[in-house]
Amino acid sequence: MSHEYIFTSESVSEGHPDKVCDQISDALLDFYIELDPHARVAAEVLATTDRVIIAGEVRAAHDLSETELHERIETLVRQKIQDIGYDQSGFNWKNVEITNLLHAQSAHIARGVDAKDSQGEGAGDQGIMFGYACDETAELIPAPLMYAHRILQALSKTRHAGEARLLPDAKSQVSLLYRDDQPVGVDTVLVSTQHQEGVTQETLRDIVAEHVRAVLPSEWAFPTKFFVNPTGAFVIGGPDGDAGLTGRKIIVDTYGGAAVHGGGAFSGKDATKVDRSAAYIARYLAKNIVAAKLARKCTIQICYAIGVVQPLAVYLNLHGTGTIETQALEQWLMQNIDLSPRGIITRLQLARPIYQPTASYGHFGRKAGEQGSFTWEATDLVATLQQEFIQ
Repeated sequence: MSHEYIFTSESVSEGHPDKVCDQISDALLDFYIELDPHARVAAEVLATTDRVIIAGEVRAAHDLSETELHERIETLVRQKIQDIGYDQSGFNWKNVEITNLLHAQSAHIARGVDAKDSQGEGAGDQGIMFGYACDETAELIPAPLMYAHRILQALSKTRHAGEARLLPDAKSQVSLLYRDDQPVGVDTVLVSTQHQEGVTQETLRDIVAEHVRAVLPSEWAFPTKFFVNPTGAFVIGGPDGDAGLTGRKIIVDTYGGAAVHGGGAFSGKDATKVDRSAAYIARYLAKNIVAAKLARKCTIQICYAIGVVQPLAVYLNLHGTGTIETQALEQWLMQNIDLSPRGIITRLQLARPIYQPTASYGHFGRKAGEQGSFTWEATDLVATLQQEFIQ
């Protein structure tokens, strides 16, 4: 029997308060990696009206004075805010107050993470990380999330090209109709976008509708349930309208709620923090399994203990869609893929300043190599998997 249901995912723009913080956190990470490829960084950011507060821990070799370091960090923060587009009352790149509370990495954490044998560094924290892939889009991510991202990316591109009526803060939500676990149409699209004073709801609706039509498949009818700024005016936005924090959009960053999540955020963390690097390798493996047509859907869980080099356990779930025996594939992954922090960093080339582009519009489903990032989106393991498992 045919099984129908509606599934929904949301996205937020690069001007959303939480995403402003994610982008500053990852800009700080890239800054420190440029100073020292072996830098340890855990940078958290709070943004509110006319203020940005940076906190967290850092260890990096450099020859900058404290004054020079603070000046460069302040310049970096202002540049990132300007790039996003905040030049308005309440949050302006020129005069926002910046408080830098970064401090040295805890010696106890460093002791657990530093290389202790030939296998390399221990994990930077305990935790559970998940990777996921499915075949409902060419990018092998859930379709509602992909379209939610693309609608906001299209609006952002228009805004940066000179559409002054649109301002940086925006959210989208897409509900798709599924039949037999494949998307077949759109049920609802919701977009809330910050705008200049005096822009009418009708004008905004027309602007957004044009981008929605351009993003959704042409064979799908335009949604009968289409909402733009349901509460009316949205002029006061960004950190002036609602405080932002690093790491509060972890579902937007990953799979839009279609897959389980370990709970750890990514932005501002260097690759010894397995919250980030293990989630990347788990996505890489899940994507390659689906791309190799060993399954239509795949979830991988990896768990770690702080200071321990190898993962404590690996779990593989093909959701009943696999063409091979799950346990055999699970054993192959554990025997052939180095899942230590050093092994992940080496395979995915993570000791580079590649993180700023990841901090908006999702860490997954992006083009491998785009702006030097997203190595975990490569499908270079497909041939090996097919040779091993497909006769």
